[in-house]
Amino acid sequence: MLHPLPDERRPANEGPRAAARNRAALIAAAREVFAESGLKAPLSAIARRAGVGQGVLYRHFPDRTAVALAVLEENVRQIEQAAGADGADIAGVLGVLTWHQTESTAFVGVLHADGAGSHSDAPAYARALSQRVERALRRHLPEGHRLAARPGDLMIAVGMVSGAVTGPTREQRERRALAAWRLLGVEVGPVRPFEGGA
Repeated sequence: MLHPLPDERRPANEGPRAAARNRAALIAAAREVFAESGLKAPLSAIARRAGVGQGVLYRHFPDRTAVALAVLEENVRQIEQAAGADGADIAGVLGVLTWHQTESTAFVGVLHADGAGSHSDAPAYARALSQRVERALRRHLPEGHRLAARPGDLMIAVGMVSGAVTGPTREQRERRALAAWRLLGVEVGPVRPFEGGA
């Protein structure tokens, strides 16, 4: 016969807080695992890296594309936060963007996929994310900046840099990204994640 635990021994049910924490851990783990091993990495590796069971992963994300899109969404959210921070400028926001490009290289294919996994709306969603990145960058693009010369130039440049970001280590990918921006004649601030708060 099972006896209920006394209150002092019963684990607290954190409910929504635990769910939010698990989701954030899964997204961070997915960014790392996919950057190391590509989009074909086992989802079980993401769950292990996040410190949760695979069932928890599937409660948050029904499939691989959903995980990838969640990472993309988080990347874009951080770029938007960097653009909205006090004292933000185009070089600094490009530094945050470039960090995400070097950390999430496996997701370039998702952004440009014609049909990603079971999400028939994935390409439209990716376009919406791309438009959000463009708006965040344009907020700080000075008149006459080389990326503002013609409509579309800004995101073409972002795509060109994304295409150059290859290599087995984050350091190699960052070097290539910075070289690509340099060849485009664009100044980029420190390559780092945005740490200004949630």
